[in-house]
Amino acid sequence: MEETIGDEEELKVGMQVHSDDKAYNLYNTYAVRKGFSVRKGHIRRDASNEIHQREFLCSKEGFTRDEDVFQPNKHRKLETRVGCKAMISFTVKGGIWTVSQINSDHNHELAKPDERQFLRSGRKLTGACGNIFTSMYDAGIGPKKSFFYIANEVGGPENVGCTKKDVYNYLQRKKNEMLEAGDAQSLLNHFKRKQGEDPNFFYSMQLDQYSRMTNFFWRDSRAKLDYDCFGDVICFDTTFRTNKYNLICAPIVGVNHHWRNVLFGCVFLLDETTESFVWLFESFLESMGNKAPKTVFTDEDKAMANAIEIVFPNACHRLCTWHIAKNASKRIASYLGNPEFKKQFNHCLHGCSTEVEF
Repeated sequence: MEETIGDEEELKVGMQVHSDDKAYNLYNTYAVRKGFSVRKGHIRRDASNEIHQREFLCSKEGFTRDEDVFQPNKHRKLETRVGCKAMISFTVKGGIWTVSQINSDHNHELAKPDERQFLRSGRKLTGACGNIFTSMYDAGIGPKKSFFYIANEVGGPENVGCTKKDVYNYLQRKKNEMLEAGDAQSLLNHFKRKQGEDPNFFYSMQLDQYSRMTNFFWRDSRAKLDYDCFGDVICFDTTFRTNKYNLICAPIVGVNHHWRNVLFGCVFLLDETTESFVWLFESFLESMGNKAPKTVFTDEDKAMANAIEIVFPNACHRLCTWHIAKNASKRIASYLGNPEFKKQFNHCLHGCSTEVEF
């Protein structure tokens, strides 16, 4: 008989399920309830290549790769691997997956109840829920409004099973994974025409596994000239979206010697994943003769930060003050109502030139 786990029940040695997926779900259900995320561990197979033992681990198991202690650390990242030993092991025999070992001891704090909705292994946008988001989007209701509508129906955001970012990415994959043939061909024809007029015009397109165009990057010869002169610092913003396909329209800009904005390039992105950002930054680097910027200003996006570290490992990644000020207006609005506090805060944000002064 296959076993499940109740809301208050603990895992026990001897519990049985009948598949890899059900074994994972058994541990993951328990993990999310306790406040940690899980990932798949080792598989051991017998001589006939059949699985005879399977492990699932706490997501904080192991450690990140060793870094040079003498190399200055330019990126302050949240440490996600702390060597946690919590795990569960299943022994497989005759198609029956039996819990053979459990370690429930964690060396880190567990997520609080209001934080568990963000656990990676606990976030899942089901097909039925996805269909609702798609229908609402087709009716002209944006992802943010539809998310809060669903959250209100199920008793709060923590009960939706995913985040707003998951909804955005889901809709973009479903609704924008293939541009209409006429529009895609028109864009390609435009790029080719521009390249005929300007031999230094550069464009790049990314295709998915079905050879459909998804991401687009381009820059003209003026952008290349400006970047050669003023490309030490770039600013990358993903807050703009197109109307028809809801693609992310992200300009890459800098500042010239007259303190005027200059455009280094532009991109249409299907989603805000690390893979898409890596492709973009690699295309940008190629278009600029492999000259990397020294400083990159962006909004607060983990996927973007990961991509910058991969493609521009020596660049300083900083958050732009506009986004910091916007977040401050949400989080400390009551304090900003005090004129003296607001004056001092603005001085710290805009008037300090060094870390010591700040």
